[in-house]
Amino acid sequence: MSSPALRPLIVGIGGAAREGSSTNRVLAASLARAAELGCETRMFEGAFLARLPIYEPGNPARCAERLELVETVARADGVIVASPGYHGSISGLVKNALDTLEDLREDKRPYFHGRAVGTIITADGWQAAGGALTALRQIIHAMRGWPTPFGAALNASGLSGELDEKDAWQLTTVAEQVVEFAQTRARK
Repeated sequence: MSSPALRPLIVGIGGAAREGSSTNRVLAASLARAAELGCETRMFEGAFLARLPIYEPGNPARCAERLELVETVARADGVIVASPGYHGSISGLVKNALDTLEDLREDKRPYFHGRAVGTIITADGWQAAGGALTALRQIIHAMRGWPTPFGAALNASGLSGELDEKDAWQLTTVAEQVVEFAQTRARK
């Protein structure tokens, strides 16, 4: 855990493999707000996640990307996870990255223990966004994380240009809640 004198580390995980995807852009926007609040940030976006091998519980092999993701999350004070919503759930790309964090099961802070985790979903429609947000929050609970009270659900059909005021507010709120929790924990 960071001491109060250090900048909290907020890690972003998510996006889509496609360059310039709406999910990558909104995750970057949320992390930018965390940086404005004085945090160090690190983003593992879709193209990085696409290089992770499919998680296999019994396979001891660890590629450089897997080690980098696991070691960075182990040091994190807070996490923001963003996923496209596909068929009522999160993408396989994001799920594989979260499954990779099984390597933290024996860590002094297993999985997301003691960390706030902000959740962001982009989907082509509100029904898909709501279902995927619920699924992601359940995964965060299963991984001992503290989902922030607010989770952002954005309709991707409206994300082609600049963020509208409501979407920007959602991304800012997620970041602010993760940062507030990380700073509170650092003072203990």
